[in-house]
Amino acid sequence: MTGFNLDFNNVYEGNGGKVEDGWYEVIVNRCSEDATPSGAEYTEFDLIIRNDLDQPSKNMHIFEKNFKAKATGKYNMTIFNTIGKACQLENGKTYNSFDELLNDFVGKTALVFAKNETSEYNGKTYENLNVKMWNQTKYPNVQHQFKGDGKGGAPLTGNGGPIDIQDEDLPF
Repeated sequence: MTGFNLDFNNVYEGNGGKVEDGWYEVIVNRCSEDATPSGAEYTEFDLIIRNDLDQPSKNMHIFEKNFKAKATGKYNMTIFNTIGKACQLENGKTYNSFDELLNDFVGKTALVFAKNETSEYNGKTYENLNVKMWNQTKYPNVQHQFKGDGKGGAPLTGNGGPIDIQDEDLPF
């Protein structure tokens, strides 16, 4: 393999790659629906800890999952209202589809409280980083620089695909 080099300006910050409990200014990188192998449906918010502010764990991801209720097969819309308010979406806006709502979150900022928690399921213990609170950002002037690796570091559309840029969109 030729042309490979290390760049120590492009490293994870923080405690051994672990996001510690605390408040973080984040930007929504991606928001999409998925399901577990057993079929439980959920929406996942891929949040990136902003690198344009002085805070720990810059550029690290927080993946927040919101599951549909087993009894009704529907999402608790209070969760989406809370996240929408924190992300400063338009109050009362009507969306033609759930995907359209999810796409509206992409690129928005928020202040979140993340907490490492232990859970048990089917006799196995899991460590999870969960968002416990959502608030509006204290720093709306976003200067975050996305890493262009195409693996969640670059801004994505809500459907998980890359943003389409045509030659005529480029200034050179």
